[in-house]
Amino acid sequence: MPKIEVRSAITDDVSFLMALDHSFHTDHVWQMDLALEERYASITFQESKLPRSVRVEYPRKLQRLADINNPYVSTLVACLDYKPVAYIRTSFFEFTTAAWITDLAVHPEHRRKGIGTSLIRAMEQWCFQRKLRRVTLDMQSKNVPAIHCVKKLGYTYCGYNDHYYENQDIALFFTHHLA
Repeated sequence: MPKIEVRSAITDDVSFLMALDHSFHTDHVWQMDLALEERYASITFQESKLPRSVRVEYPRKLQRLADINNPYVSTLVACLDYKPVAYIRTSFFEFTTAAWITDLAVHPEHRRKGIGTSLIRAMEQWCFQRKLRRVTLDMQSKNVPAIHCVKKLGYTYCGYNDHYYENQDIALFFTHHLA
């Protein structure tokens, strides 16, 4: 496989970012079970196999990707042979030590080749250089491939929000402390 080049996004990349197929197929989901009792609540997630593979659409509006000049947002692009094939987008606040990965997408033809992992590691390095010490990300409970990926990279589950996205999907939150 050719070497992956990771660089900061430029204005010319915006059309690629917005045109990229952000959907994915899955045959598993993290199914939520909520038990509410008078004195406690119990929430568990269990990976469950679906009866058939389903296509899952991206839960965010892609038009917001056009704002790559926001000083509190960083967008990195992964290129193969000088062509963009993936990107990661992170936001942060001026007086905190935390960053939030808001978007990560890899062209379907290049998935499961380590490009997403390379982008996450590059963004962690970018954050560390700016004295950001914690990275959090969210994903749909249907995005089992991404869940497996971030767990493998040392991210730990830290919460959920039911009906988080505009399409009412459940968001799972994972965090990682940078050394």
